[in-house]
Amino acid sequence: MDLKLELRHKLQLRLVPTAKIQQALKLLQVPALELEQLLKQEMMTNPLLEEMEEQEEEEEEEEQEEEPGPEASESTEGDEASAPDAETETTDANPDEFDWEAFLQDDYEGPRGEREAPPEDRLERVGQNTVSFQDHLLGQLRLAITDPEDYEIGAFIIGSLDDRGYLTIENEEIAETLGVEPGDVARVLRIVQTFDPSGVGARDLGESLLIQLRAMNVEDPLPEQVVSEHLEALKQKRYNEIAKRTHTSLEQVRGAADVISRLNPHPGFEYSVEAARPILPDLIVDRVGEDYIVSLNDRSVPRLRVNQAYADYLSRPDSGDGNKTREYILEKLNSARWVIKAIEQRRRTMVRVMETIVECQQGFFDHGAEHLKPLTRQHVAERVGVHEATVSRATSGKYVQTPRGVFELKYFFSAALATDSGDEVSARRVKMQITELVEKEDRERPLSDQQIVDLLKREGIRVARRTVAKYRDQMNILPGRLRKTP
Repeated sequence: MDLKLELRHKLQLRLVPTAKIQQALKLLQVPALELEQLLKQEMMTNPLLEEMEEQEEEEEEEEQEEEPGPEASESTEGDEASAPDAETETTDANPDEFDWEAFLQDDYEGPRGEREAPPEDRLERVGQNTVSFQDHLLGQLRLAITDPEDYEIGAFIIGSLDDRGYLTIENEEIAETLGVEPGDVARVLRIVQTFDPSGVGARDLGESLLIQLRAMNVEDPLPEQVVSEHLEALKQKRYNEIAKRTHTSLEQVRGAADVISRLNPHPGFEYSVEAARPILPDLIVDRVGEDYIVSLNDRSVPRLRVNQAYADYLSRPDSGDGNKTREYILEKLNSARWVIKAIEQRRRTMVRVMETIVECQQGFFDHGAEHLKPLTRQHVAERVGVHEATVSRATSGKYVQTPRGVFELKYFFSAALATDSGDEVSARRVKMQITELVEKEDRERPLSDQQIVDLLKREGIRVARRTVAKYRDQMNILPGRLRKTP
């Protein structure tokens, strides 16, 4: 075969998002808390963007409500009529290949559902001071060790612990790094292993459990023997096998297992878990009579406008072509208008998507989670008249406050499973039924995956055994043999 290098020309049409479109996509995707920070950064870099005063916002909203004008009505009607055509549907594998220009240039209908923030919500929430895992241990180290060299070794050991509280490097490696004897490292490590939380400084799970048992001064030697010699059998709950090998009774083994079950397998997690981040719902669903009203919860997001002083400069006689100041202001003016349009379009898109979700999941809002229906982003996109990628970005990382609690928007999307009646049931509802079956099972004879399949089949739900196993793993439910209590 003859191999050679050659150049070939190829014509190809594809959409390459500009910097402005990429910015608009980012604004659509981020939640309200991040959006607030992005807009503040944008105002710092663009002098033509400024935040509207609260009184000005109220006056503008009153004018829009009292004097809509014929032009505004026509514009709104035109928007609604053209909404399904705002984006070009495509079956291409690339979800970003659609008309972003048309999507972003669609006029905004105006603020919807703006609400006054309660006075208490305006107060800044002060974060709680928390002591880190390492700081907690170093505080104990300062009290336990006075020798500078030993303290350095102890600080190095503490700095080498992972989030579980386990030591991930060998004594010899620590000694070589610090230029000390391995025996000194082992001596200081034994001191660190006495610190709170009990079990820190261990090499693995077994050593951590042994440290905790010794700290408890358990008189019965069986728990230590089980951890030292039969840990794998204990994990599998093979109590009969352990009783036979330790020459003890089944009741004694159960007692030892009960003592071990009270220990912490990952002592470092008590301090390593990050503080819960506050959730600010991007949307609010209120029930008014028999209807559900969707509104935006974007009161923390600054309302932007163009600085009129800079805009007026462009109409001055001395600001002709070639003036660098004029060129700069014109560039920033175009950028400011683009940002304002993208923000308003973001508001409109998110409300339209949430209204569609409410319509599709009416049963959930009326009766609860057991009435969730199968719903995909593609289905919502078709009803809203946008691309599936737009729905994905509009719901990513967003939360909604409803009469039934605060939910992440992805909660309302679920795959469909067939039933004997020909209807469809959501995968989330099937997971809830699996959880209920496991909670009600006989612990001495737990249900197998196949038995769960049979029980669901009696209720008319057709699901494969591997699907039940997958859902069980997703919900962190152990297999039947590991749920068994002898």
